[in-house]
Amino acid sequence: MNADVESVYYSQEQIQARVAELGRRLEEFYTDKNPIFLCVLKGGCVFFADLIRACAFPLETRFIKASSYRDGVSSSGMVDISGDAGTEIAGRHIVIVEDILDTGITLKRMRAYLEELGPASVSICVLLDKKERRVETVDADYIGFSCDNLFFVGYGLDYAEKYRNLPYVGVLKPEIYS
Repeated sequence: MNADVESVYYSQEQIQARVAELGRRLEEFYTDKNPIFLCVLKGGCVFFADLIRACAFPLETRFIKASSYRDGVSSSGMVDISGDAGTEIAGRHIVIVEDILDTGITLKRMRAYLEELGPASVSICVLLDKKERRVETVDADYIGFSCDNLFFVGYGLDYAEKYRNLPYVGVLKPEIYS
């Protein structure tokens, strides 16, 4: 374990099992739909890569960057969206893949942005759902784990661009980010 991590919250094995289960659940709905899986960078990249490999059906991938965490710890309330959402999503099924749903600010704004482009549907798939921090009304359609209000790193989640490469989700020691 990394010395900056207080404890492992979800092990690599737990994550792998849950991602495989999510792949099966997504397959139930999207098998014949050729959806576009939209990775929210940067945090969603590790989860996204494992998730699309767990999906045994045709799909397309796109990448988008959305951020409201300017200082790395708390949401600014302003959301910047850029990247390859694509203009050819009208009539298509979209699955937003994100590392964590906490305040809901970013995902609410992103869903509204995509819905303006006329897709057949927009669903949200997150690794972690931190309902206790919700500020905006938005729910994920597919959830890896519901979690407590702790500062998580690993498996794509970062603090100051570090810790994304940890193979587990861990709780960062408060003295690191305080």
